Amino acid sequence: MSEIVTPQAVEKRLRDLGRELDEAQAELVLAEDSYAKWKSEFEVTCAKARLRIGKAALAAGQKITVQEKEDQALVECEVQYRGLLGSEAVVKATRANMQRIKTQIDIARSVGTSVRSSMELA
Repeated sequence: MSEIVTPQAVEKRLRDLGRELDEAQAELVLAEDSYAKWKSEFEVTCAKARLRIGKAALAAGQKITVQEKEDQALVECEVQYRGLLGSEAVVKATRANMQRIKTQIDIARSVGTSVRSSMELA
C-alpha cells in the first residue's frame, strides 16, 4: 500500500531538510577551519625540517637530492601529514553530505509540485 503524501508532509520535510542543511553548513565551517590549521602546521613544520636537513647536510659536506630532503622532512612531519589527510577527508565527507541534503531538498520540491498538481486534478 502506498503512503499518501500531503502538502503539509512535504512542507515539514523541507523544513527538516533546511535545518539539516544549516547543521551541515556549520559542520563544514568547523571542518574547513580544522583543515586550514592542519595544512598550515604541516607546511610550516615541513619547511623548517627541510631547512634544517639542508643545513645539516651542508655542514656535514654531504650532497642530498631535493627528493631525499623532501622524504626526510615528510617522515619527520608524519603526525602533521596524517592530520592534514584526515582533516581533508572530513571536509570531503561534509561536502558530500551537504550535496546529499541538497539533492533531498530538490526531490522534496519535486514531490511537492507533484502533490499540488495531483490535488488540482482531483
